[in-house]
Amino acid sequence: MMTQRLHQLSERFTVILVPGVRDSDEGHWQSCWHRRFPHWKRIRQRNWLAPDIDGWITAIRRERLCCQRPAILVGHSFGALAACRLVQTQTLPVAGIMLVAPAEPALFGLEEQVLPEKLPVPGVMFVSHNDPLMPFKRARFWAECWGAHLIDLGDAGHINSAAGFGEWEFGLAQLAAFGEGLETDN
Repeated sequence: MMTQRLHQLSERFTVILVPGVRDSDEGHWQSCWHRRFPHWKRIRQRNWLAPDIDGWITAIRRERLCCQRPAILVGHSFGALAACRLVQTQTLPVAGIMLVAPAEPALFGLEEQVLPEKLPVPGVMFVSHNDPLMPFKRARFWAECWGAHLIDLGDAGHINSAAGFGEWEFGLAQLAAFGEGLETDN
């Protein structure tokens, strides 16, 4: 049932995975999802160690240009910040964004680039009470500013492989539900 829903989602949208700094290792949920759905796009970077917001945005745009359907951007950590910056500053056919454990923009000196403004597309944001890169109180602040639906995962660390998030079926189910509620005319 879940796989069928996600294949239906892929008929309406192009899912673009946007990892954060250092990419997502083989056990990370983004890597697991990409293996399971190889037709989903995943950004590529020359230097995964340099948190360059413009480089991440260029990589997202490069993947987006290869797509016929509106995109759903699925960003983790710094990748979530890049997805926000992209939709805040550029008009592209993006139907929605899924933000997973976004990092605090100030950690990367992005206070003036990733703005506390409502996003022009629907968003869903997964947060943790003990994420080392975004305190829960700040996560609530950003979700409210961006107009993103907040999903509280409790004590889930940085929602990555180190925190035990591999296949992450709950995340896939939420992505399917989120996509089912999006319009395709963006």
